[in-house]
Amino acid sequence: MSAQIQHLVGGEWLTGSGGELRSLNPARPSIVVAEGAGAVVSDVDAAVAAAGEAFAAWAATPIHQRGAVLLAAADVADRNAEAWGLELATEEGKTRAEGVGEVRRAAQILRYYGNEGDRQAGEIFASPRAGEQILVTRKPIGVVGVITPFNFPIAIPAWKIAPALVYGNAVVWKPASTVPLLAMRLAEALTAAGLPAGVLNLLVGGSAIGDAIVGHTGIDAITFTGSTGIGRRIASAAAARGVPVQAEMGGKNAAVVLDDADLDLAVEQVMLGAFRSTGQKCTATSRLIVTDGIADRFLAVLAERARALTVGDPTDDTTQMGPVVNDSAHKSISTGIDTAAAQGATLVAGGVPYTDGPLAEGYFIPPTVVELNGTSADVWTEELFGPVLAVKRAGDADEAFALANDSEFGLSAAVFTQDVTRALQAVDHIDVGVLHINSESAGADPHVPFGGAKKSGLGPKEQGGAAREFFTHTTTVYLRGGKAGA
Repeated sequence: MSAQIQHLVGGEWLTGSGGELRSLNPARPSIVVAEGAGAVVSDVDAAVAAAGEAFAAWAATPIHQRGAVLLAAADVADRNAEAWGLELATEEGKTRAEGVGEVRRAAQILRYYGNEGDRQAGEIFASPRAGEQILVTRKPIGVVGVITPFNFPIAIPAWKIAPALVYGNAVVWKPASTVPLLAMRLAEALTAAGLPAGVLNLLVGGSAIGDAIVGHTGIDAITFTGSTGIGRRIASAAAARGVPVQAEMGGKNAAVVLDDADLDLAVEQVMLGAFRSTGQKCTATSRLIVTDGIADRFLAVLAERARALTVGDPTDDTTQMGPVVNDSAHKSISTGIDTAAAQGATLVAGGVPYTDGPLAEGYFIPPTVVELNGTSADVWTEELFGPVLAVKRAGDADEAFALANDSEFGLSAAVFTQDVTRALQAVDHIDVGVLHINSESAGADPHVPFGGAKKSGLGPKEQGGAAREFFTHTTTVYLRGGKAGA
């Protein structure tokens, strides 16, 4: 039976009054995972009002008490990791193991921020005047609009909502309407943990709900993860109102394999970066640059491994790669592969649609590797957000690093080499927000900053101590007493 989509407003779970929403199983699109009426624009007014009413009391709650709610929610998530991970795989398409891992990662994030009260809360500076100290304290920014994508339906919301809450803000959250079930699960965990009514409000709906949140006068800041086009539009609309935006957007991430790389390690990590989560990660490896001395051997092994990858129902534990999220994504990625071939790219692996059986019925794309052979192709510059890897060869490390920078995006990259000098040169010359040496381009840990350079990100970075820069503002206090004994 499908789950019923509901919305959380002012501490109450409500049935929507908008158009019908359906979340389909991408491996078996005839199966409905969740369904129900979506939110309407007037629900945004109610949610923002509820958040505004709850904000002052929540901000005044000691941070250790706010953190205790997150710690309790982490326990709820951990207890339900197996069940929720299976739901995640059924709803979004990543494998069950990845789904369970994502739920546990959300719990880890909640725990990290749940302990924020034990970390530095401000700073003290010396004053040039006698009898005075200068304190820099931090305060929450208010009601935060949170807009999240489909591809990590519980982890990405957790790494936005957890810091927002622990620093004393209230939240109005719109998840991707394709993955409502896991959004409801995270909200359930937080409410079960004792989060006061109105501090977190959840509205499931289409773009009109997101637009209403972005344009609402009661929203004090917006954090967004999604496509570059939508991110820029949100930033423009928010700037017109003077509202700060934190946006994590597109990526066209490169893996660079130099001649001296450990071939087995590099193949394994490039495979994981390109095809884990069906390539539906902003940090997925979608470009590969291989130097000439290792290119033939590397591509031969990579093609063999890609063709051997087990594609199928993500709830089957033998599956290594599941489907993409929906029919629209399937059509867009398939068109991108066809366009690459038409523009002169050579198919190294995959690229041929499934024509019969369960893989033809679901939204499955074969693991695909295309080599560009010096030709110009859209697949090198445009984010397909699927299991498609574009390859170019380079004569040496300098050319390889230049090709890695050949993108308007700068989210992440990976470099494979045994030469520490080359690794240090990569740190200096590859312009990205996240750089991996001898590991896949994907991956983020809750205690360190995450976000992109160039056109991959706007505003302060996410996670770690960097999150505090967005979810709080500073107050510089000049503290001076009167005469002693007066």
